Amino acid sequence: MRVSQLNYYPLKSGRGIALTEAEIAEEGIPGDRRMMVTDPSGHFITQRELQALAQLQVTPQDGGFRLAIDGKGEIGVSHPPAGRRMNVAVWKSIVSAALADDGVNETLSGWLGRDIRLVFFDDHAKRIASAEWAGPDTPVTFADGYQVLVTTTGSLAALNADMEKHGEGAVGMERFRPNIVLDHDEAFEEDNWQGIEISGIRFDFVKPCARCIMTTQDQKTGSREVPSPMAAMGRIRMSADRRVPGPLFGWNAVPRRTGRIKLGDAATVTAERDGWAIKRRA
Repeated sequence: MRVSQLNYYPLKSGRGIALTEAEIAEEGIPGDRRMMVTDPSGHFITQRELQALAQLQVTPQDGGFRLAIDGKGEIGVSHPPAGRRMNVAVWKSIVSAALADDGVNETLSGWLGRDIRLVFFDDHAKRIASAEWAGPDTPVTFADGYQVLVTTTGSLAALNADMEKHGEGAVGMERFRPNIVLDHDEAFEEDNWQGIEISGIRFDFVKPCARCIMTTQDQKTGSREVPSPMAAMGRIRMSADRRVPGPLFGWNAVPRRTGRIKLGDAATVTAERDGWAIKRRA
């Protein structure tokens, strides 16, 4: 079993960037989900309600970032000063974030068709993942809840096989926005893993990832007029545990050491456990 993809997402709900190697810090891959758009009150916005975010490309460059949407232009964005801040909400978390300047927010609002603010998880921002699942004091940025999302090629193949059996087409792994993809043939075997180790770094699998409407959207255009995996996940991946309701795909993981991993690195299972309860349908 080896690492076949590494990805990070500078902007929450924006396009991902593929990597050949990655640092692993306490909060996951450095730079992952350290930018986010919010409404004027500070509530976070994702592709769930603003599909056009899938079109937004964020490219790191010296001193900041380049933001672009095809056909609408591009702008350079510098890291905002630490004193320019606003409180923002990510689910139940309230975070003091650095706020981009007014010109950047006006440009992005025009591109995206609604009044938005661009915020940054800088060195003064603090957020901790759920201690119930991740243990105490594990730092996380603007990700939905945890530091790293892990998926496997075998699980995607099984999902696509079910979709094709029902005439629903197929989807790519980008629909699930993972950080680490493992080349592994057995479908959903990760439900039985306590975690994995890659290059001496242990990743504890702490919570399965419940999936939402974002998996139905093309990750370049935001269109929902494309094959959807939701029906197939409902047939073969519906959680039977009320703690994490809904369709499941992939596992949220917490890194317990820091270091560097790269494509092709071997991944080994640290320990096994009873699998997550899945509803069985005829």
